[in-house]
Amino acid sequence: MTAMQRIEFLNYPIGGEVPIHQWGYRIDGTDLRVYAADATRDLWRREREEKDPAAEERFLLDQHDGLMLDEVGDPVRHFLGDPAPEFADPSAGTTPVLGCSCGVWACWPLRTTITTTPDTVTWSAFRQPFRKKWGELPMGPYVFARPAYEAALAAPVQLTADPLRGDG
Repeated sequence: MTAMQRIEFLNYPIGGEVPIHQWGYRIDGTDLRVYAADATRDLWRREREEKDPAAEERFLLDQHDGLMLDEVGDPVRHFLGDPAPEFADPSAGTTPVLGCSCGVWACWPLRTTITTTPDTVTWSAFRQPFRKKWGELPMGPYVFARPAYEAALAAPVQLTADPLRGDG
């Protein structure tokens, strides 16, 4: 049997005086944005030249942010692969799990195929739709036990700050 990953769904605030809360995720304790940074590092190096390693790392980690809670609508449907029409991509059958750090999710989304069975939920075939030439990104597939996945989704970890940029 394939080893299952563990997912934590996170809710954390971004912004100023009236913060907006977002969905985030840790897979086996690592923020999904870290996996995305690792998967796109070499691809970005072909497109941009960054001489400062710290600036490059910040760029990679800042390319994505979570999805806003109020935009996602029904999180159970969304995170089981049946997103609201404005998130759906029927041609590819994918669901966004991360958006752009500018605050407009569709500006730079990370999309994945979410496949469910009675026992598992799988995130696979991660893609950046605005870089079709990149193809499928080298991350995942992540396979979760469905009961644990649904329990994590029903009780997201409430953080006081973005876990990559704050003290959450």
